[in-house]
Amino acid sequence: MTKNDVVEEIKLELTGQVLEMELDDSTLDLTINKAMRELQRYWDEQTYVTIPYASCINYEGTPLEESSSIVGVYRTVGIGNSEDAGNSLTMDPMYAQQWMVFSNAGTMYNLQDYVMNYAAWNTLTQIRNTMSTDLAFTEDKHACKLYINNNISSPGSITVAYVPKLKKVDDIKSDYWRDVLVRMALDLTKIQIGRIRTKFTQSNALWTLDGDKLLEEGTTDLKELREILRANSNMVYPIN
Repeated sequence: MTKNDVVEEIKLELTGQVLEMELDDSTLDLTINKAMRELQRYWDEQTYVTIPYASCINYEGTPLEESSSIVGVYRTVGIGNSEDAGNSLTMDPMYAQQWMVFSNAGTMYNLQDYVMNYAAWNTLTQIRNTMSTDLAFTEDKHACKLYINNNISSPGSITVAYVPKLKKVDDIKSDYWRDVLVRMALDLTKIQIGRIRTKFTQSNALWTLDGDKLLEEGTTDLKELREILRANSNMVYPIN
């Protein structure tokens, strides 16, 4: 969906391609931009970028600089993975000791204890890996710095999930959020046209404009839409 598609939908809703609307396309563009700015508070579509790991990352000049909020920081590989380019020292003891288990019968002594210890080690590794997958972080938006807390092995790279800033209608990929944008822009347009049509009061006229009705309808619909978005907003994201 493009901005022109939104404009055409608003015109169809308010004119039915029969009436003439008081607002031109440039004014509708500004109205859609206003709706996008307000929608940014609730929009939660994520995108991802993989960057080299550091405890303090300066993301100036990267896509993160244009983000509305950073949602999460994740490892690209698990702890102790051979593909990890970091300084991991974790090693699977089965690789180091399997020749002792399977070489001959003389080394089978205390095998059960060894297997139980290995199972405990494997469980601990899984717990550590799960606990460290979503890394703790804090963001300094003014200095374009991302601080990451990592108390186990440092990965070679990390993947950052973030909500980008809405710059154009094309950035919205979800049908749900496209519908919300159209509804919000339509309500704002109704309010504008309603105010225009109620600027002057006609007396002893054979006909009257529907400005009051359109203004009330747009205001009521916009209030209900805002309440729905506020009630269903994802509060794990920073409030903008």
